[in-house]
Amino acid sequence: MINFKIVKKSQKSRARIGILKTSFGEVETPTLVPVATQAVVKTLATEELVQTKTQMIICNTFHLHLKPGEEIIKKLGGLHKFMNWQKPIMTDSGGFQVFSLGFGRDLGVGKILKRNSKQQMQTNLQINQPKNLKITNDGVFFTSSLDGKKIFLGPKESIKIQEALGADIIFAFDECTSPTANYEYTKKSLERTHRWAIRSLKAKNSTQSLFGIIQGGKFKDLRKESAKFIGSLNFDGFGIGGEFGDDKNKMVKMINWVIDELPQEKPRHLLGIGHPEDILKIIKAGIDSFDCIVPSRYGRRGIAFIHASKQKSFISAERLDLNKSKFLKDKKAVDPKCDCFVCQNYSRAYLAHLFRAKEITGMKLLTFHNLYFFNSIIEKIRKDIKNGKI
Repeated sequence: MINFKIVKKSQKSRARIGILKTSFGEVETPTLVPVATQAVVKTLATEELVQTKTQMIICNTFHLHLKPGEEIIKKLGGLHKFMNWQKPIMTDSGGFQVFSLGFGRDLGVGKILKRNSKQQMQTNLQINQPKNLKITNDGVFFTSSLDGKKIFLGPKESIKIQEALGADIIFAFDECTSPTANYEYTKKSLERTHRWAIRSLKAKNSTQSLFGIIQGGKFKDLRKESAKFIGSLNFDGFGIGGEFGDDKNKMVKMINWVIDELPQEKPRHLLGIGHPEDILKIIKAGIDSFDCIVPSRYGRRGIAFIHASKQKSFISAERLDLNKSKFLKDKKAVDPKCDCFVCQNYSRAYLAHLFRAKEITGMKLLTFHNLYFFNSIIEKIRKDIKNGKI
């Protein structure tokens, strides 16, 4: 079980400093939780991940169930021993795959709908089922990408898999709705997610900490209803999931709707959000932890996050596309203001060369830098909260 203690509350916002204690060590919040989908943050060894200042990771229940299978991981000592990560671990419930492999894939959309997207026209359409999976009141039927077999995942199945994986924090099974979903669909989905939350609590038979997930889409009354309901149950903490409409400026308002209804003494985790421009906003809104694929995915694609050249604050960031040929003659460090080993030892020219040559070392170096950059930003934010600046 976890123990969460709030050690500092901001007088200027809802930001707060907390200590999350687990059997695998402590996490100082707020914090980024990098995504280790298949028990690895792609391209990095666990020893390197520690050096990026990462405190906790989140692994993917659905994908680890497909391969290598939770029973294999359990026999090998659980996720911590399996991947040699001696720090805290979260596992998601598989609920995000209900969206990503369903309506997300069908419509080509993410959790935040891009403005002026063609899919914007479908926001008010009623769609009952995605093409590639079947959602029922008991759970979801997936089709395995490995052998085409049907896989059923419901609250009991999700919890059983997560217990076998052995993470410190596990999540209740839910349905992450599409940003194109209308009110009627979102309401029905929310009722289903609430039933699954109760079943997830009943199914748990371990000492792991279980977080409930708030859904409700872009609709204020549904978000508040979900936060009240999930907040009233005996969860150890809460995840804020689902989609956030088509405007990131609305995202903070949506988080505030939820925070208002949740028990203040328990930790809050934001699922799947965390571009650099989001970080300060969500922390000031009262988020304690958040997971995001951005630093690692962008790093693998040759994009470095660096301190802005004309930054107004420490957290201002620019994107540096090292795929561009102009950087082949650039002797500067990837980020001259960064003290990670990549920026201390390698030039933009070298990284640009690695990506043009399709060498995987370039992916590793930029993934390391990006995670270090993100964690350094959050480290500075924690300091500013302690000093009363935020």
